[in-house]
Amino acid sequence: MTALHAFRDEADVLGHVASRWTEEQWTRPTRCAPWSVRELFAHVRVALAWLPGMLDAPAPAVADISAAAYYRPDHRFSPAADVARIRRAQEHARGLDVRDFRGFTAGLADRCAAEPPGRMVRTRHGDAMLLDDFLATRVVELAVHGLDLADAVDQPAWLTPSAADVVLRLLFGRPAAELPGPPDQLLRQATGRAPRGTELDRLGLTPLTLS
Repeated sequence: MTALHAFRDEADVLGHVASRWTEEQWTRPTRCAPWSVRELFAHVRVALAWLPGMLDAPAPAVADISAAAYYRPDHRFSPAADVARIRRAQEHARGLDVRDFRGFTAGLADRCAAEPPGRMVRTRHGDAMLLDDFLATRVVELAVHGLDLADAVDQPAWLTPSAADVVLRLLFGRPAAELPGPPDQLLRQATGRAPRGTELDRLGLTPLTLS
């Protein structure tokens, strides 16, 4: 599955399930303290909303950062960056309207689909990346925080097969079908959302620094 396909699938299902949450569910705390469900959802939307500006900007000549390297533990995960990330999500949560999420993400996917093969972009952190690799990082955001949101609202995980393949390939170099156990449980273990099994090192886990 391509990153664009996975992005489209995972964003659409998140928008669908979120449209059915009650006001009480939106106010619940999440494991991503201090964010509520509404604030974490707003964080995900913000993480996707960088795309149009990146596509409007001039493309770099060479891509020098992979999807896995994007999650390296540098200044983007510093205490100051975390504070800014938290505040940004809280600000966006105040005007959040979940009803536009599916249309918003479908529009992003359509715009990315119109880009030529090998399109490169520069992230807000200054990384030069292939658009496909950056889309893979957006699938990580959708999939991992999708688990956080599902747990907070007491729903089963909705991880889509296409997103599972993209994220597990990034973490283990192999698609979900070649890995043991349910994909959502493996993703939970690999990202510290469940006790880590001894098999993760044997499977060749590539750790990611996540917000």
